Amino acid sequence: MNLKNLSAQNKTHKKLIKHLKDKKILKVFNQFSKNIGFKKNLAVAASGGPDSLSLAFLAKCFALKNNVKVKCYIVNHQLRKNSSEESLIVKNMIKKIHIDCKILTWNGKKPLNNIQSKARDKRYSLLAKECKKDDISNLLIGHHFDDLLENFLIRLVRGSGLKGLISFNKKTKYKKNQNLKILRPLIDQEKKDLIYISKKVFNFFIKDPFNINEDFKRTRMRHLLLSLQREGLDKKKILLTISNLQDSDNSIKFYVDKNLKENVIFLKKKKIYILNKNFFNQSHEIIFRSLTKMIQMLGNKYYPVRGKSISKLINGINAKVFSKVTLGGCYIDRVNETILISKEN
Repeated sequence: MNLKNLSAQNKTHKKLIKHLKDKKILKVFNQFSKNIGFKKNLAVAASGGPDSLSLAFLAKCFALKNNVKVKCYIVNHQLRKNSSEESLIVKNMIKKIHIDCKILTWNGKKPLNNIQSKARDKRYSLLAKECKKDDISNLLIGHHFDDLLENFLIRLVRGSGLKGLISFNKKTKYKKNQNLKILRPLIDQEKKDLIYISKKVFNFFIKDPFNINEDFKRTRMRHLLLSLQREGLDKKKILLTISNLQDSDNSIKFYVDKNLKENVIFLKKKKIYILNKNFFNQSHEIIFRSLTKMIQMLGNKYYPVRGKSISKLINGINAKVFSKVTLGGCYIDRVNETILISKEN
């Protein structure tokens, strides 16, 4: 890098760090840094919304203060006519704060139904592949506090169990690559504060038209949440409820691990789980979680099988009217008193 470019870069870096003098921005940055809690290279998933642009800015400040490298990936789903143009705009915007940025494009035929879910799966797949190529083991996602509440309401409406209701954690491992950690360092932040940061730093963000399309359940839940807030809903009380549920979830995890250790044999070469009859002498939630975990791992799925399918499976096994079924990329079969779970060919 020549002296002129180095001087321009240093000037930009000083300007970025100067934003941290803003008390509101500094408060968000301090919580962001605490949530990351390490000094390793990282990557940011960006879309151009205020959450991901704020994430890119905060990650760059963190990188400057801790002498680590940060990359940025933008996924172009090509689901909208102007998505490619928007991706280039976002890339150029992020490059202005001196983050190495790359666009990842979803090529090929697009789904006609369940679009958001399938697009999310493809997005994580593209991001994970690029992280592996760049030897990055920490991927930052822009999920924030409002996303956490929306997700809680969506799962509540679906009748999800305890695990589903608290599905957003600050740190999770990517199921298809256990070396990749998915981090959500903005999960404590409200969207209004991220909009504030995006305007202050970039004076720009993209409004995703999918966010106002009421064909999607998440959009309807977002509007419902706004209505509930106008009626006096206290967001912090929902957060307290989620926190209490997380404590209960940790207790259940202990007994799920115990059930898997004592009542399951895994034949690694054949990729078969063998469940003895004591496996089912547990509470419904322990059996439910144990089956969900095995099927998800063996089927190599990012998201677990829907709860109603697992409950139907358990009911069939308990009623002894169970015959071989396919679920989540696995075969589930009975041999005498033993249940076998094998990977679908």
